[in-house]
Amino acid sequence: MKPDILIIGSSNTDMVIQAERLPAAGETILGGRFFMNPGGKGANQAVAAARLGGHITFIAKTGNDIFGRQSLQLFNAEGINTSHMLSDLENPSGVALITVDKNAENCIVVASGANASLSENDLLPAKTVIENAGIILMQLEIPLETVRFVAQMAAEKGVMVVLNPAPACILPAGLLNQISVITPNEKEAEMLTGIGVDNMESARRAAQKIKDQGVETVIITLGSKGALLFHENEYTHVPGCVVKAIDTTAAGDVFNGALVVALSEGKNMQESTRFACQAAAISVTKLGAQASAPYRKEVDEFRDAGKYPLAIK
Repeated sequence: MKPDILIIGSSNTDMVIQAERLPAAGETILGGRFFMNPGGKGANQAVAAARLGGHITFIAKTGNDIFGRQSLQLFNAEGINTSHMLSDLENPSGVALITVDKNAENCIVVASGANASLSENDLLPAKTVIENAGIILMQLEIPLETVRFVAQMAAEKGVMVVLNPAPACILPAGLLNQISVITPNEKEAEMLTGIGVDNMESARRAAQKIKDQGVETVIITLGSKGALLFHENEYTHVPGCVVKAIDTTAAGDVFNGALVVALSEGKNMQESTRFACQAAAISVTKLGAQASAPYRKEVDEFRDAGKYPLAIK
């Protein structure tokens, strides 16, 4: 039986407008289609991992409102264990306002709501779940103190922790010593290192600098160019897939959800990164956040089509 995957993070409702282009500062533009979807990095990753066949427990904090109740229903429908979900009686559920342009690029503003109140005390009842998880995946849309608390508890028990350091911020000293795998994108890697990542050589330098801070494995996601894996002192470029992108929202979340599923199945880091790139590529061909997360059959068919390039060391 595959190890359980514990995902701790945010749950939001995404309100999305498609537009010809993204507005400049102070500018009002007319958009096109509007739609509302469940989102939040933690929730997106949990749904992606569940659809790809992972055994998922998700811990998040939502408001005692219609958005929170709808989210819980959707998680249960995806087969996610929600027995440790929390409801905040004082703060509303998180909301994200997203604009997507004709090139599938997006800009996002998040009102964290209940996500910002997920505390260490909230997680004490889940101590056994944390200590016995096969893999833990977290992001940074919940308080850093909570992330550090979970990472320390997991590290003491030898549990693999994957951190998706998004949204980008300065991490507290010592946190990376407790992280097994970190998965920044180019901008997040620059925030962590001060190195602008704009080609493969700069990505390698950034990965080395992150690893020097104590993390075991670094995977820098490179959008359509795939990902750079730095594992056991060896660099591997896992190329991206050629697809027609219509919305890049949550592509990184799908990547992370797929990564932990592959790792839970015993795949090595290179195989897991390749699987994650495949899943992320499929997601950008669809609109929405959780709605874009592919099912396992889709990824298997994509892989079996034989169009995916091999990794380059």
